[in-house]
Amino acid sequence: MDDVTGCLACDLTAGRAAVPGGRVHQTPHWVVEHCVGPLGVGTLIVKPLRHVVQVAELTEGESAELGPLLRRTGSAVTALTSPEQVYVCLWSHAGGRPGHIHFVVQPVRREDMNGHEQFGPALQLAMFQAGRTPDPQAVTAFVGRVRDHLAAQPS
Repeated sequence: MDDVTGCLACDLTAGRAAVPGGRVHQTPHWVVEHCVGPLGVGTLIVKPLRHVVQVAELTEGESAELGPLLRRTGSAVTALTSPEQVYVCLWSHAGGRPGHIHFVVQPVRREDMNGHEQFGPALQLAMFQAGRTPDPQAVTAFVGRVRDHLAAQPS
């Protein structure tokens, strides 16, 4: 399946749902977008263009692009946000069922950890529980900067 209506990841890619700031970057097999959830300005999502629910389902082409794209995306987030750490994690559940895989590339700042008194997966959970989504104008501004940064990097 290439596109599943009702899958948030597919709906965002297909334009059926709004992506803050628009598409950041695209390769033949992957798309980079800003996170729609409460993980802060600068948190990017790297997901396959087609609907994939298991890493084992990735094609050779998708697999070949993934590592370099995650490195470039992590590098861009690091350069533009100066975080203490950049988390890169796979998320793939929606409502307790396997969903469209996506890698979350999240800049984590000391103030995030101090503000939620958590780090690692517990920090992400605390951020979701707090439910504070980033200001759309700040996201749009960041997306413009990261788009330019990725375009200037060699593939």
